[in-house]
Amino acid sequence: MTTLLDVQDLTVRFALPRPRMFAPRPHLEAVRAVSFTLEKGRALGIVGESGSGKTTAAMAAIRLTQSTSGKVLFEGDDLLGLSDEDMRARRRDVQLIFQDPYSSLNPRARVGDIVREPLDLLDIGTPADRMDRVRELFALVGLREDQLSLFPHQFSGGQRQRISIARALTTNPKLLVCDEPVSALDVAIQAQILNLLAKLKRDLGLSYLFISHDLGVVRHVCDDVAVMYLGKIVEQAPVEQLFDAPQHPYTQALLSAAPSLKRRKSQGYTRPLNISGDPPSPINPPLGCAFAQRCPKAAALCIEKRPQLENGVACHFPG
Repeated sequence: MTTLLDVQDLTVRFALPRPRMFAPRPHLEAVRAVSFTLEKGRALGIVGESGSGKTTAAMAAIRLTQSTSGKVLFEGDDLLGLSDEDMRARRRDVQLIFQDPYSSLNPRARVGDIVREPLDLLDIGTPADRMDRVRELFALVGLREDQLSLFPHQFSGGQRQRISIARALTTNPKLLVCDEPVSALDVAIQAQILNLLAKLKRDLGLSYLFISHDLGVVRHVCDDVAVMYLGKIVEQAPVEQLFDAPQHPYTQALLSAAPSLKRRKSQGYTRPLNISGDPPSPINPPLGCAFAQRCPKAAALCIEKRPQLENGVACHFPG
């Protein structure tokens, strides 16, 4: 397999207001030395609680959020080191599907113009070629040509997300960043959009960076999974391996809390962990394991020493 995206020690820090005059400025470390790779034609899911840094890490990887340090190699080119002009040329290879399909579409523009807009901005093809491309994409995502002249409010939520997917595909990208693309949809429509994404991945050879808090969705779409907690990856593995034999206590707790993934006790299922409390502050993270305060397996070593990601898991006592 060929590596498409290689993220190395990516860190994102946000400066906060000073608590008082002349006091040191505090910083919130939203992403802390995150590293992962994405192979061509595969989908990597990034999961975790709200505030774990999964969206920030993905946005920083494609330069929509300013990173503090690290490298992001896309087909060998460091995106963080490219000039604005070179990055603009790279934008056609990396596109984004937003969480809320309605707020991401211009309510005053007709959907045909919305889908054509990336081609206009990047000056791709002739005007006639662009409209042909829009018609082709509408058919590809299951929309009709006579709907090109309608406005976003005239579509259902699922149809609006199909429009967003069509817009993301206009430039023939190699990588799609999907930021919780089905969380705003009802369950029946979620299945349709997920099946569409799976079909596009298979037919077009796309690669996905898939952000979600729904583990059932991740299992359906992704090939590999990275679990984030307080800005760091605590476990990373192929999807079946992670779901069948999670090694990190936090991953085990996430799986046990997902109703759609519960199995019957007759099949040997027991609830592995029940955690309480909230994650520590990202402004002042602990010196040791960030999960130690909530982990029933925590020992003195966990408080004193931060575990490193080894063999796909960052835990002193995995398994």
